[in-house]
Amino acid sequence: MNYIKPISKHTGFFVSRQPFTLESGGVLPEVTVAYRTWGRLNRDRSNAVLVCHALTGSADADEWWPGMFGKGCAFDPDHDFVICSNVLGSCYGTTGPLSVNPQSGRHYGPDFPAITIRDMVHLQRLLLDELGIERLRLVVGASLGGMQVLEWGCLYPEKVHALMPMGISGRHSAWCIAQSEAQRSAIMADREWNDGWYDPAHQPKGGLGAARMMAMCTYRSFENFQERFGRKRKDSLLFQAESYLHYQGEKLVRRFDANTYIALTRAMDMHDLGRGRESYEAALDAIRVPVAILSITSDILYPPEEQEELAKLIPDSSIGYLREPYGHDAFLILTDEVSAMVRQFKERIASGNHSAA
Repeated sequence: MNYIKPISKHTGFFVSRQPFTLESGGVLPEVTVAYRTWGRLNRDRSNAVLVCHALTGSADADEWWPGMFGKGCAFDPDHDFVICSNVLGSCYGTTGPLSVNPQSGRHYGPDFPAITIRDMVHLQRLLLDELGIERLRLVVGASLGGMQVLEWGCLYPEKVHALMPMGISGRHSAWCIAQSEAQRSAIMADREWNDGWYDPAHQPKGGLGAARMMAMCTYRSFENFQERFGRKRKDSLLFQAESYLHYQGEKLVRRFDANTYIALTRAMDMHDLGRGRESYEAALDAIRVPVAILSITSDILYPPEEQEELAKLIPDSSIGYLREPYGHDAFLILTDEVSAMVRQFKERIASGNHSAA
């Protein structure tokens, strides 16, 4: 398997040689899951915490979520057994477009079958079965990770004790779908992508970089851009805001895959807890475990009213707010505050008092 960036020496790999059937009806002949763990599983196997990563994240949660791991933090290896797996369809070790199809001997590339958030959760469950974990103390994640958290509550309520979705909705809005399609169109319009997109060694720098630049404009807020950049210039040709976006685009191109970006954003667009169930409201009402929802007041991608809808419809839920002008990415920036909120929720569910935020 080829990787965009080196895989951590601490990464484990679970390989299932059994066919993995997808929600779409497609079948993967075999699947590999890349995962990391921190801490030790206690004797009664009751201290497992699952961390679900966002769109371009990986199993290396301690790298992309620094400040959340350590003594007295959200994830304390002295007390927790923390697991983070690279999601199905991604490019950091788990089966995805960069993987080789064992039936053809070629990379899946654009032929990788359509996947959903539910497929990701089903594969995570297979990993937990392999690790001998029957029940999770907590499932936590933001953005794409938050979608997985909510689906855990719908698909496997008997396997989770509590949920903490952050900066997410229960179904992808038209606004989010439009943003995703614009980004995918930027990739597909790239001549390099059309000439060599099936080759993992040939990344379409322009299209994927442009998609990331567009996404960054929704990951932050008006206030954040204005305060950070204003009309300041990098040089005589570039404003600092332009330079920042180019830097972010170039950085992603060095570590990510265009087909992966397309596959995962399409999976996010399919996110709808009501799809194939009695109704959206009924699906949320059926989540009966404690749920602590984190909302970011300056988030223009998943605005607070979407988290407030979750809090209204999920019976045993509470909601807390990050009230800083960083936008959607605040969960990655304000790690002291986020860590404290996770830690406090864990303490409440341990004591049985989880009705207040």
